[in-house]
Amino acid sequence: MGKRESQPWIVSDEVWSLIEPLLPQPGPKLVEGRPRIPDRQALCGILFVLHTGIQWEYLPRELGFGSGMTCWRRLAAWNEAGVWDNLHLVLLQKLRMAKKLDWSGAVIDSPCQGSPARPKSGPSPVDRGRPGSKHHIVTDAQGIPLAVSLTGGNRNDVTQLVPLLDKIPAVAGTVGRPRRRPDALLADRAYDHDKYRRLLWDRGIRPVIAERGMEHGSGLAVFRWVVERTIAWLHGFRRLRIRWERRDDIHEDFLGLATCLITHRHVQRLR
Repeated sequence: MGKRESQPWIVSDEVWSLIEPLLPQPGPKLVEGRPRIPDRQALCGILFVLHTGIQWEYLPRELGFGSGMTCWRRLAAWNEAGVWDNLHLVLLQKLRMAKKLDWSGAVIDSPCQGSPARPKSGPSPVDRGRPGSKHHIVTDAQGIPLAVSLTGGNRNDVTQLVPLLDKIPAVAGTVGRPRRRPDALLADRAYDHDKYRRLLWDRGIRPVIAERGMEHGSGLAVFRWVVERTIAWLHGFRRLRIRWERRDDIHEDFLGLATCLITHRHVQRLR
């Protein structure tokens, strides 16, 4: 999303043209003082934190971002206004218009990440009971993220299957009705439950889920690697590797922004 690979927090003119119309209009200043930091500079500061993992209070002002608190407040306000959800939908529509969304089979996974005790965290069953959170993600058959969510590390993966599918937006971009349901859903053994298979069939989605007790080598890895690659991209943003935010909504803000960044990489390939 940046102009230069060495400075990915620099917002290009093309990206800014997508984001600017989605930003809420600032309210009037109640107290006279320093001029308001422009939204584009604040966004650069937010991206700097996302990419580097630096703490808000150490955000270098000499780069023109404004204070860490200013960027923090701007991030919270924009997420509350639905900016990242709207931007993600705009990007998905561009991909569908170019016939680059593959609805033949969505893929789901839920990696656990370390976290101090925070809201939406809990003892991880895969990390000796240490506190952690989970990033739940569903992608199309190519690994393009369709929806993400955050829960505690002790939340059973399968319980988030339906809520995550319901978060997939209705994507327009072609003649006919907007689409939000894949033809099939591929998942590992953590999602093996007859109840949820029935719920998928009820939604017109064919479940392709590995079964517990079966030997490894189901063949799903040939298709599931795309979501694992997308998770690696997601956790390539240092702020998302370990959850430090006390407020779960701020971490979800970063998660939504990172999802847009990854989706935008696929849009760039259309050129």
